[in-house]
Amino acid sequence: MTRERESDAELRILVAGGAGFIGSHLCRRLHAEGHDVIALDSLITGSRENVRELLGSPRFTLIERDAVRGFTEVVRGRIDRVYNLACPASPVHYQMDPIHTTLTSVLGTLNCLRLAERWGARCLLTSTSEVYGDPEVHPQREDYRGNVSSTGPRACYDEGKRCAESLVMDYRRTRGVSVRIARIFNTYGPNMAVDDGRVVSNFIVQALRGEPLTVYGDGSQTRSLCYVDDLVEGLIGLMERSPVPGPINLGNPEELSVLEIAERVIAAVGRGRIVRRPKPEDDPRRRKPDIGAAERAFGFQPRVPFDEGLRATVAYFERKLKTALLLSAG
Repeated sequence: MTRERESDAELRILVAGGAGFIGSHLCRRLHAEGHDVIALDSLITGSRENVRELLGSPRFTLIERDAVRGFTEVVRGRIDRVYNLACPASPVHYQMDPIHTTLTSVLGTLNCLRLAERWGARCLLTSTSEVYGDPEVHPQREDYRGNVSSTGPRACYDEGKRCAESLVMDYRRTRGVSVRIARIFNTYGPNMAVDDGRVVSNFIVQALRGEPLTVYGDGSQTRSLCYVDDLVEGLIGLMERSPVPGPINLGNPEELSVLEIAERVIAAVGRGRIVRRPKPEDDPRRRKPDIGAAERAFGFQPRVPFDEGLRATVAYFERKLKTALLLSAG
């Protein structure tokens, strides 16, 4: 039988992928709430810089470790919560080593579940809207089973996450582990890597460097963009609620075309022009979450308007690129 702490005070929390984009924001939020936080990260796509301000705290530990490897021997003592964010999430990064991406999704999740089972902890898997593939149902609800290519160039991530979801649900059914699954839609904000490769970061970096903004296809494909602070709020809300029957969509249901996103980035940066390139294989045409289940379960509602979040993200990349330029000059 799974033990669960009734109090949310002074929890000891493992965040796999804790030095990554979303993971670092989650670590900061949990640390600010007074919890002991352990970030486990391979630093393949994550960065120490993302958690630099936490490194001197006695309530924060960074363990450099690949989630594919077992880690019970390096994570010592009681664990109350396990957040699994350990997997590259942008096509540029997860396609660099697609075999490792699949293994991270599956074996990384298995190792997180084993740790949670050992301590009677709650475990949350961050899955993805990519499990819906190129959807034929719009907006996407959790009961939609998707339109996914199991052999295409994105399959390492899409199918890896689908398999991870099945592991999580089987651990609930057969082992009694208290689990949650968050299907995350497009998220943006500070701490994204310069070479992240996703639409918002790509456009901002190109505009700041004076390069043309690359729009693939005719730009009519859509994305629904959630600011990272709202997403973190949703992850914690899902973790701290009683278990829900299955996966929960987390994202912002405001739907924007890729062309409109490019135009708004140009307006925010103050310069830029658009060029077009052929649309990549398996690139989804539409993305919009139905977040009704999250609203009903724990009152989830994104609050940061896109242009407000965009300004903060542009300011972050301006600092990031300026620092890189100074370092290269020195």
